[in-house]
Amino acid sequence: MLRLAPVLALTLMLGPVAAGLFGTLLPAAGYVPALGSDTVSLAPLRMFLAQPGIGLSAALSLGTGLAATFGAFAAVVLFTAAFEGTRFFCIIRRLLSPLMAVPHAAAAFGLAFLIAPSGFVMRLLSPWATGFQRPPDVLIVGDPLGLTMTLGLMAKEIPFLFLMLLAALPQADPVRSRRVAASLGYAPVAAWLTTVLPRIYPQIRLPVFAVLAYATSVVDVALILGPTTPPPLAVRLTGWMNDPDLSLRFMASAGALAQLSLSLLAILLWMIGERLAASLGRRWIESGRRSAAEHLAAAVSGSAMALLAAAMLSGLALLALWSVAGPWRFPDPLPDVLTLRAWTMHASAAGNAIATTIAIALPVVIVAIALALACLEGETRDGRTIRHRSLPLLYLPLIVPQIAFVFGLQVLFLMAGLHDTLLAVALGHMVFVLPYVFLALSDPWRAVDPRYGHMAGALGASPARTFWRVRLPLARKAVATATALGFAVSVAQYLPTLLIGGGRVSTVTSEAVALAAGGNRQLVGIYALLQMLLPFAAFLLAAAVPGVAHRRRRENETTA
Repeated sequence: MLRLAPVLALTLMLGPVAAGLFGTLLPAAGYVPALGSDTVSLAPLRMFLAQPGIGLSAALSLGTGLAATFGAFAAVVLFTAAFEGTRFFCIIRRLLSPLMAVPHAAAAFGLAFLIAPSGFVMRLLSPWATGFQRPPDVLIVGDPLGLTMTLGLMAKEIPFLFLMLLAALPQADPVRSRRVAASLGYAPVAAWLTTVLPRIYPQIRLPVFAVLAYATSVVDVALILGPTTPPPLAVRLTGWMNDPDLSLRFMASAGALAQLSLSLLAILLWMIGERLAASLGRRWIESGRRSAAEHLAAAVSGSAMALLAAAMLSGLALLALWSVAGPWRFPDPLPDVLTLRAWTMHASAAGNAIATTIAIALPVVIVAIALALACLEGETRDGRTIRHRSLPLLYLPLIVPQIAFVFGLQVLFLMAGLHDTLLAVALGHMVFVLPYVFLALSDPWRAVDPRYGHMAGALGASPARTFWRVRLPLARKAVATATALGFAVSVAQYLPTLLIGGGRVSTVTSEAVALAAGGNRQLVGIYALLQMLLPFAAFLLAAAVPGVAHRRRRENETTA
């Protein structure tokens, strides 16, 4: 059975991607007999290209995606080069690690509440510094260039890239590398960039591509922070896919393939940038320079990371404050009263959304954990690791833009009679949960000393008993953390829930994003806060459960 686990895992991850792309390709070519079109043509593509402002929408998606990815990558790399090993580095690391569990939409709402014209920053400055007695008529959230959206994407992707880089650092032995470079006269930042970065970049390259693909095709953050005239390409595609006019599905499918091409173009441009950076880096090293704007790099990257952490934490605190705020008029810095009125009014609807969210996430996470453990246990028993061969396949569902294949999945589920069901939505979530669970669990599992298993086998334990009684207890913390991470990933899914669920499956994320267009900040605060609290609750349980299980096991052994 263990030999079938990798095949099943890859089928659940890559099968929906391939089937979804096929399901998108057919309507993009004008062939969907169920909708009355049984001839192949380029009419959907021509219709898509004829839409007003479509070029600007594509340029917005490409520009904001590249800018957000480069900004997040540069901030993480320069900050690590300038501050690794310092107390400030440890503080930022502790602040950013939990922020990775915050869903994109919740982070975007928090940022909007902070920097909007009627946001908390403007309230603190008004009227004593600005003279404003009412919110200024300035387009900050939803600006035409997508600057706020780019900032929001950077704020959410920096914690992810930072943790990916931290995971890769031990393999580059940064302390000794910097010491050797320092003995040759290199300043700290220059030493890190020349000796550490070239060795760890190949290991974080796939996560960077995943961030780039997500940033160029994001929908939920774009709906909250992005421009509207015109919106980014993925937002327009989502609108066409949900339109009651079924003829728009053909055009939307052609646009989904265009979105896929756009994300691949962004990755191609990034790869060209990699070659250019490598060439410039070689010239810089050959020039013999021993510094790289040390003070400027430290000041800019340190300020950026500190501001990011402060903005994220402040935004999340504002979500909690708005959810219990009574009348809160501009420019009052705080609400007049705190009340639970909004919570009591919407408790029933919020409870249903929470129940649906958990009903989807729990089975998905359980299946994902079981498959990941089966794959890793099979590796252990066979004595071989498939890390390098499987890693690109694991990242494939994260690199292919969701909107390029989720719509095709919607069509296929419709044909199979599974549309608008929890099962279909759960299968859609599985595509994204399984890679994260496997990536979070694989390294800790492989780090378990194999001699424990060998000793158990020498004492007569069967392979199954060795797994349940030896290896699994040793990896219980990693299993609990991977479970919480998978739960957080499922909670954060917006596009698969919206499209595959057909608008009939309401989770806290889909409800929160749907409320973005409304002006009820109390209600937005409630759902965004719930969206944030569910993953935090999962991580708290993940921290507590291994200790409880360990104590019970010791008590049972003592009693026996």
